Amino acid sequence: MNTVAPEVEWLSLAQKALHGDCLTLQEGLAVLEADNDELLLLMQAAFKVRKHFYGKKVKLNMIINAKSGLCPEDCGYCSQSIVSTAPVKKYTLLDKETLLSGAREAMARKAGTYCIVAAGKGPTDKELDQVVDAVREIRQTMPLKICACLGILKDEQAKRLAEAGVHRYNHNLNTSRANYPSITTTHTYDQRVETVEKVKTYGMSPCSGVIIGMGETNQEIVEMAYALRELDADSIPINFLNAIPGTPLEHAGRTHSIKALKVLALIRFICPSKEIRVAGGREVNLRTLQPLSLFAANSLFVGDYLTTVGQDISADHQIIEDLGFEIELNAL
Repeated sequence: MNTVAPEVEWLSLAQKALHGDCLTLQEGLAVLEADNDELLLLMQAAFKVRKHFYGKKVKLNMIINAKSGLCPEDCGYCSQSIVSTAPVKKYTLLDKETLLSGAREAMARKAGTYCIVAAGKGPTDKELDQVVDAVREIRQTMPLKICACLGILKDEQAKRLAEAGVHRYNHNLNTSRANYPSITTTHTYDQRVETVEKVKTYGMSPCSGVIIGMGETNQEIVEMAYALRELDADSIPINFLNAIPGTPLEHAGRTHSIKALKVLALIRFICPSKEIRVAGGREVNLRTLQPLSLFAANSLFVGDYLTTVGQDISADHQIIEDLGFEIELNAL
């Protein structure tokens, strides 16, 4: 059996990515459907691209759930949605001091980016005032990059966030256009795209990613990667569904660890120069293979997520050290 051909094939995809050429649908499917025995060859090819753009540095991001459990949207994956019966904490937007305390915790964890996330379709003017006030003080007192994720924005809201000093705005595509109506009906896929385009207009760095494991086909995963490439988001969080009891997707199975790694390699090939972040659900889906994810991705969420618990920060720091990688401090 010839064991050289697969390596040449995967390295050829790396070269294609480095030259700025996009993978064909057939090539993308080949990545997702590769024999598991070829995993290390595939990850080595992805690492060739990752190393070209980011060396061995790892960006760390930390989330604060700034408003919880009061969302009128019906997103099937979310424990905070109106259709969820999951027993999550419910509270209005956190006060300024709590947001500042979260920023200090992000620094203690060596996170370069602090993400202020609030459940809801979009912020009220009062909520925006609170976020803007906190952002201004964080910018004046701490060397942190700030990302906001507050839902669908109006033009004036986007302008105010940018003027306050928000570096980045997150609004995920979540799934494919075709699969979107089966996941959410209270807003549209196009509204999400429009929000990402809007934040670009006001000078904020666009952040948009997906959730793997919500019934999408392999072809749809490739199409999701194409959509992210077209959107030209600077940062791409790749979440793997953590099926929470009480949500419509509570019975969805986990994404196999090796499949999750193939998805990360695919995104690296199709969006070669972008920050690719291993995000929600990584502990549950990647399990003991988490370290391999950093051969394709160059960024991690650290600490807890919105309503689920992440692993201890010391474990994340240990993974990075054991790989011979280094944390990129204060990195956007």
